[in-house]
Amino acid sequence: MQLRKHILFAVMVILTVQVANAQPERLVKEADNAFQNEAYYGAIDKYKKAYAKVNAADEKARLLFQIAESYRMVLDYKQQVVWYNKALKAQYDGPEAFLYLAQAYHREGDFNQAIEFYEKYQTKQPDDTRADIGIAQCEFAKEMRKNPTRYQAQNEVLLNSPEYDFSPGWFPDEEEYNTILFGSSRQGSQGSEIDERTGESFQDIFLATRDQKGKWSEPERLTYRVNTLHSEATPYVTKDGNMLFFTRCEHTQEENKGCDIFMARKTEKSWSTAQKISLKNDQSSDNTTVGHPAFNEDETFIIFASDMPGGFGGRDLWMAPFDKASRTAGPSVNLGSSINTPGDEMFPFLRKDGVLFFASNGHMGMGGLDIFKAESAGDKEWSNPENMGAPINSTGHDFGIIWEGDSERGFFSSDRQGGSGKDDIYSFSLPPLVFALEGVVYDKDSQMPVPEAEITVVGSDGASFQASTDGSGAFTFEKKGEERYINPATNYSIEVSKPQYLVAKDQISTVGLNESTTFLKEYFITFTAPDKAIEFPEVRYAYNKAELQVNENVNSLDSLDYLYSTLTDNPTIVIELQAHTDSRGGDGYNLDLSQRRAQSCVDYLISKGIPRERMVAKGYGERKTRISDQQIAAMGSEEEREAAHQKNRRTEFTVLNFDYIPEDPTDN
Repeated sequence: MQLRKHILFAVMVILTVQVANAQPERLVKEADNAFQNEAYYGAIDKYKKAYAKVNAADEKARLLFQIAESYRMVLDYKQQVVWYNKALKAQYDGPEAFLYLAQAYHREGDFNQAIEFYEKYQTKQPDDTRADIGIAQCEFAKEMRKNPTRYQAQNEVLLNSPEYDFSPGWFPDEEEYNTILFGSSRQGSQGSEIDERTGESFQDIFLATRDQKGKWSEPERLTYRVNTLHSEATPYVTKDGNMLFFTRCEHTQEENKGCDIFMARKTEKSWSTAQKISLKNDQSSDNTTVGHPAFNEDETFIIFASDMPGGFGGRDLWMAPFDKASRTAGPSVNLGSSINTPGDEMFPFLRKDGVLFFASNGHMGMGGLDIFKAESAGDKEWSNPENMGAPINSTGHDFGIIWEGDSERGFFSSDRQGGSGKDDIYSFSLPPLVFALEGVVYDKDSQMPVPEAEITVVGSDGASFQASTDGSGAFTFEKKGEERYINPATNYSIEVSKPQYLVAKDQISTVGLNESTTFLKEYFITFTAPDKAIEFPEVRYAYNKAELQVNENVNSLDSLDYLYSTLTDNPTIVIELQAHTDSRGGDGYNLDLSQRRAQSCVDYLISKGIPRERMVAKGYGERKTRISDQQIAAMGSEEEREAAHQKNRRTEFTVLNFDYIPEDPTDN
C-alpha cells in the first residue's frame, strides 16, 4: 500500500512538471501565431504573458523584441522605444533591433538618439542602406523644421476621436467643400468585433458637414450597404454625387485578406450595396491589396495603390481607364519609376490642375510617410516628386491629402505628436502674403519730421500710387479697400519729394519673399536755397592742381557720380558748382585755380550727359575757408595742418532754381 502511494506521488510530480513546461511553450506558440496572422494587438498581451513564464535568457530577449515588433506594427512609437531598449538590454542579438529603435526615435523626433542607433546598426550591417537613408532623413527633417513652408496646419478636433480618423474625401455640395467623408475606427462602427491588428473597431466611413461658422457636425456613419463587418475607408465620391468609391479590407478570424476598391451607387435615400471593381492583374493573389481610389478631373481614369506583382517595391501607384457607364476599369498600368520606389507610394489625389499628390516613404522625407506633389509631365504622366515640407509633413506618417478645388487649403491625415488620437485629420491653408510700406520723412539738416512730403510708388506690375506725410512726417501704404498696395513678386521704385527739397529715391522688392513683410523706411531729404551750400562726397585735387584726383586712396570721379545721381533724380534743378582752395598762394591765383577746378567737375558731368545749361562753374578761391589760418597755425603737427588745408580744398553746390525744363526725348 505504501509503495502504491509513492508511485502515485511520483507520477503526479512528473505530470505537474510536464504541464508546467508545456504552459510557456503553449503561450509562446499562441503569441507567435497571433503575430504571424497580423493580430498584433492581441499578440502584445500574449507575448507579455509568455515572457512572465519563460526562463531561458535568450528566449526572454526574443519575446521582448517581439513585443516591440508588435508595437511597431500598430505604430505605437513610444512603446517601441521602451521595448526595443529592453530587448537590447537583455542582450537580444538581432541587429534589426538597433534599426527599428532608431526609426522609433526618429518618428518621435529625437534625431540625436535616432542617428546614434542608425550608426550602431551601420556597424553591424554595413551593406544595408536603410541606416544611411535614416540618417539622411533625420538631417532632412531638421532642415525642414528649421525652414518650414508658409502653410499652416490645424488639428480638426471636432472631427477626430481617440481612435483612427484618416484619409478624408469630398462629398459634392455645390463646390462649397463643406461636406467630407473619412475613415474611422471610432466607437459606433458597424461591426462589434475588435480588429486584432489594431486593438480597435474595424474602420467605417463617416460623414460630417461644416456650417457657415466653420463648425463641424457630429460625424455620422454611412449605411450598412457601404459599411460592413469588415474595414472600409479612403472614400471618393464622383462630382455628380452618384457614385461612391472606397477601399474595403476583408478579414476572418484566421487571417486578414487583401483589400479591394468597391463602388456603391446613390439611391433615393441612401447607397446601393457596394460592388467590387476589378483592378488586379493576372499575377495577383487573394492577398493582393488594392485601395485608395482617386480620379482625374473628368473621371475617365482611376489612380490607386497596390502591391500587385509588376511593381517597384511595396505598394505602388497604378492607373486604369474607367468607364462610368459600365462601371468597369481597363487594364492597370504602373505609374513608373519617376513616382514609385522600392518603398510604399499610397493615398493618391489629383488636383484640378492635374498635379498629383501622394504619400511615400521611398522618396526623401522627414520620416514615415510624407506627402509629395508631382507635376504633370504629359498625358497621364507625372515626374519630379517634391516633398511638401513642414508643417504638412512631420516625422510621423502624413498622408491622404485633399484640396479645396483651386484654393490653397484642404485636409490631410497624420499620426504626429499632439493629436487627439492615433491618426487625426488636419486642415491646412496657405495664408496670403501681406506686404506694407510705411515710414517717416525727415529734414536732413534739422532732423525734424517733414509734413506734406509726397511719396510716389511705382510698381513693375504697372501700379502707381501716392500719399502725403502727416504732421509727424509719417506715411503708410497698407490696404486700399480689400486690396493691397504692395503685392507679392513685384519691384517698386519710391520717390520722396517736396518743393524746395531735393528728391530722395529708393527701391523695395517683394520678389522671392516667402513671409509677410512690412517695409519700415526713414527718408532724409535736403532743403535747398540759393545761399545754402550742399556738401557731397569729397572731390579732391592735388596741391596746386585742377585735375580731379584719382589714385589708390581716393576716386574723385566716384564722388562726382553722387552729384550726377542728384541731378538725374532732380531733373529740373539748376546748380552752381562751387570750388574752393586753401589759403596758400595769392588771391588771384587761387581764384583762377578754383575756377578751373569747378570747371573740371562741370566738364565731367557734361561727359556723363548732364546738359551744360544746368550747371554754373564758380570758383571762390580762398574766400570761404572752413578752417582759418589762425586755427591751422595752432595745430601741433604738419600732418594735422595738411589735413586742415585739404578740408579747405573742397567742392560744394547750391541749387539756383527748379526752373529747368528737360527736353522731351520724343521731340525731334
